[in-house]
Order: sequence, then structure tokens, then C-alpha cells
Amino acid sequence: MSLIQQSSQTQKSLGKNNAKKKYANWLATHIDHTLLYPAASAGDIVRLCAEAVEYKFFAVCVNPYHVKRAVKELASAEVRVATVVGFPLGADLTDIKIAQAQRALFEGAEELDMVINIGALKDGAKDYVLTEIQSLVRAAGDRLVKVIIECGLLTNEEKILAAQLCAKARAGMVKTCTGFAKNDSGAKVEDVVLLKQAIEDLKNDSNYSLQIKASGGIKDYSHAISLIEAGAARIGTSSSVDIIQETYTQKTSKKRDNK
Repeated sequence: MSLIQQSSQTQKSLGKNNAKKKYANWLATHIDHTLLYPAASAGDIVRLCAEAVEYKFFAVCVNPYHVKRAVKELASAEVRVATVVGFPLGADLTDIKIAQAQRALFEGAEELDMVINIGALKDGAKDYVLTEIQSLVRAAGDRLVKVIIECGLLTNEEKILAAQLCAKARAGMVKTCTGFAKNDSGAKVEDVVLLKQAIEDLKNDSNYSLQIKASGGIKDYSHAISLIEAGAARIGTSSSVDIIQETYTQKTSKKRDNK
């Protein structure tokens, strides 16, 4: 092989590697690198934050106890710190959720993933659920509120209602699952599609748009990308590093490469 041919092959290889790196970086901006395991240690949180910086994930999501440490670890990084409120059951009283949110924001959390009162929703207590979401949105101020509705426990009609209430309360995102519900099968493409359609059917003003976060049991690249292509703006997963590493073995379409 001539030097010219070798140089040409090298350039092609570099071009492919750059394209895959660009694509991996794009995918990472859709991921909340998550660690909500009850026994997570300080060392685990430090590792989580280091991975988030290395792979350029959009945010880390940790339990409230770890917010202060995550904020410290990411002080010089562009990675956001998210935490959970009323997690994982959603059955705390509203004033407890507000207090939890305020403390997390005080310690530096930039995003809140709150669990709605699922029992209240299923009871048809729409005003209670709406008021609760509105209370958290007000407490958050200009910080993002993602509302976990636990799709695995709801009928399609209840999922649509939950999305409508999230929109009415001006939440930032509606989120599919906690990943902790018994017998829950996790984030489903059909749930994202249903929520997206429900949002599109709402006649909101042009300055507001409810987005979707998919979470729960997202373990591989194929599942993650299918949820994004269905309409999820963000993915919550503890398998973030594996998913990004897997992107380098995929054949990406021109449509994805240009994102």
C-alpha cells in the first residue's frame, strides 16, 4: 500500500471516529446519569460525578442526602445536579415535598424530579394533584421540575390526565417512571408516544412546551435511542456509561449524525 493510500485510510478512520464521538456527545446531552440506590456511598457519588464530567452527561440525579456532595464535585463543571422529591412513592404530604424541595435547592440542586401522589390521581383528585405540582413549580422558581407519574401504575387515560395536569401547572417535564414500582416494566416507547400526543393535543401558548423524560430500566443503547426517537427529551439511567460506550459500535444514520 502506498503512503497516499495509507494516509487516505487514516483520514477516513479519523473521520468515522470523530463522527462517532460527535454522536456520543450528542446522546450524552440527553442523559441524566443517575444513582438512586439506597446504599450508595460518598465514593459512589464522587465516581458518578467524575463519569458525568468525562462523558459530558447533561446532569447527575442523586438522592437528597448526596446533593451537597454532588454540587461540590461538579462546582467547576457544566453538569447539572438533580435530585428527587417524594421519592419513590409520592405519598408524602405536599408541605413535606415543598420542604424537601426547598432544602435541596438551598444546597445547590438545579433540577427536581418529583413523584406525584399516585393514589390521589387514581382517586380522581385532580385539584389536589394539580395544586401539589404547582406548589413545587413555585418553590423551584426558575429551576426545572420533572414530574414522575409512574406510568406502570396508570391506565392510558390516567397518563393523559397526568400530562395535562403537568402542563397546566407549568412543569418542565413529565417523567415516565421511578424505576422502583413493584412489577413495573420500566420506560416504554408506547408511553412516550402517548404522552407526546397528549402534549401535542394541548393548546398551550407558544412560550411554553412540556417535555418528556423517560426513565426506568433503560440498560442499553437500543432502548435509549428508541425512547429519544419517540419523543423523549431526556433519559434517566444508571447505565449511562455502558450506553455511551455502545454508541461506538453502532452505525449511526445521517439524520442522527447531524443532530
